[in-house]
Amino acid sequence: MSEPAFRPRVHIILLGVADVARSAAFYEALGWQRAPTSHAGFVKFDLGGMALALISKADLAKDALGLPGDPGASSGLALIYCAEHPDDVARLLAQAERAGGTIVKPATKTQWGTAGYFRDPDGHLFEIDHEEVWAFDREHHLVV
Repeated sequence: MSEPAFRPRVHIILLGVADVARSAAFYEALGWQRAPTSHAGFVKFDLGGMALALISKADLAKDALGLPGDPGASSGLALIYCAEHPDDVARLLAQAERAGGTIVKPATKTQWGTAGYFRDPDGHLFEIDHEEVWAFDREHHLVV
């Protein structure tokens, strides 16, 4: 029996920004609605089946690359795939590696769930994340 597919989905566009409050105010001025589950360090906007999330560039570099205080270590952008089960994080990272990606951070227990990062062959950063708080529709689109 083959393993479950890595569905062709991006659930969250994660932007590392210089000032989360300033960036959030910008998107709110465009008329975008801040998700009620947002907080000062992690602000989400519903994009209809996916989300735009804002985090400080330093926090993104620390989480993805383990480089605290080095916001230049990251491009400031990560695409996030939300896994349905915590065990899927390691499995999907391994699948990405077999396909030619490079593991940046293995599946790791976090204060919010389980997460790991990989880069595609061109160096773009992806996170595989599982959190109990995420909800999905029947098509596995994110409900923000």
